[in-house]
Amino acid sequence: MLNLFGNNHRECDGMNRRNFLSVGALGAIGGASLMSLPDLLRMRAEASAQGQATRDASVVWLWLGGGATHVETFDPKMSAPEEFRSTVGAVQTNVAGIQIGGLLPRIGTVANKMAFVRSFAHGSGSHGAGTYWINTGYNSRNQEGAGTQQHPSSGSILSRQRGANHPTTGMPTYVRLNPITGDGASWLGRAYEPFATTGQSRLNMEPRVTVDQLQDRRALQQSFDNISREVDSTGMLEGLDQFGRQAYELVQGNARQAFDVTRESASTREQYGRGLGEQMLLARRLCEAGCGFVTINYGGWDMHSNIANSLRARCGDVDRAVSAFVADTVARGVDRNILLVVTGEFGRTPRVNRNAGRDHWGSLCTLAMAGGGLRMGQTVGESSSKVERPQTAPISPTDLKATVLHALGMPRDLQFTSPIGRPTYMIEGGRPIAELV
Repeated sequence: MLNLFGNNHRECDGMNRRNFLSVGALGAIGGASLMSLPDLLRMRAEASAQGQATRDASVVWLWLGGGATHVETFDPKMSAPEEFRSTVGAVQTNVAGIQIGGLLPRIGTVANKMAFVRSFAHGSGSHGAGTYWINTGYNSRNQEGAGTQQHPSSGSILSRQRGANHPTTGMPTYVRLNPITGDGASWLGRAYEPFATTGQSRLNMEPRVTVDQLQDRRALQQSFDNISREVDSTGMLEGLDQFGRQAYELVQGNARQAFDVTRESASTREQYGRGLGEQMLLARRLCEAGCGFVTINYGGWDMHSNIANSLRARCGDVDRAVSAFVADTVARGVDRNILLVVTGEFGRTPRVNRNAGRDHWGSLCTLAMAGGGLRMGQTVGESSSKVERPQTAPISPTDLKATVLHALGMPRDLQFTSPIGRPTYMIEGGRPIAELV
């Protein structure tokens, strides 16, 4: 299979427990509890029964890591003074009256299938805090890319509500193509962390243990004995049985084929392009195979100088990949069931600095969406005359989270019991973005 995952995005926590508990290590997984094949099949049925019904929908979360400028992407504000408006101009979209950044002409051709939110804000100029806030819906001023995550991400909430695997295909409910701060399960438990496709776990997706070996308890025990003591000492074996089920379901189902984009036609792969385009194509395939939440981190947006030149490479990739994804999902008739969210940790300063760049700015942030059964072909909210802050009522990260949960069919009053026995709401405050639902 084609390796889609370069090494330019490091794992947040090094060798996490999903990399360790990869599908190729299935013998070790079974050996942990010495289960026979009938035992595994029974556990699979039990795991499916634990999931709660949700709308048959998915989210693709495209994260523009580093803080993409809101001005040059989706709110060019060409009526503003020169030092505030887009440094790369604007293009007219296929929706009357809506312009977006001048380096996104292909997205302009599918704007009628998208919504551009121009009043999204949270107020933090910190990479870590802004990323955590948008990915969890909670403000954590101490979250600077380190420390324990206190609140579960939307993907982990969905995995807990729906079940860790699709009951028919075996596809993991939550897949991470590359990591983002705050994308984990927190106290929901390791079973609901994203299935990581980077590193060794990607290479190990091909099973090396046969069904006969799964029934051989002695072989399973031997495989288990080979597990690194270092891994064991970190507590990564917690929730081992759950991951054993997940790995077994992935191998035994048809979901493994979804990870191979070479099964797509040459024309489709050309439409998406390489790099980010391949990851967006992969995300579409995973969703069609039953995945409920896919995260993609496309970084490099922290542009403090010479922003116009820096944007050319980044915007070109996003323009091609996003427009292809939107057009493709519409053509395939799956756009109503797949919500694309394009955002980052904050926007950039409205006034261009003396180095021809833009600095951190949480008072107005970047956000666009497509599909998900929401109302498209519009802008939502309005920025001030110099793109400094929302002119209309601000839309918060909690509102975004409420919108995502709504698109996935999860109730706003959803609760799970915390480790201390306290029923805890998955979202506090916030409402789905009214113009979209």
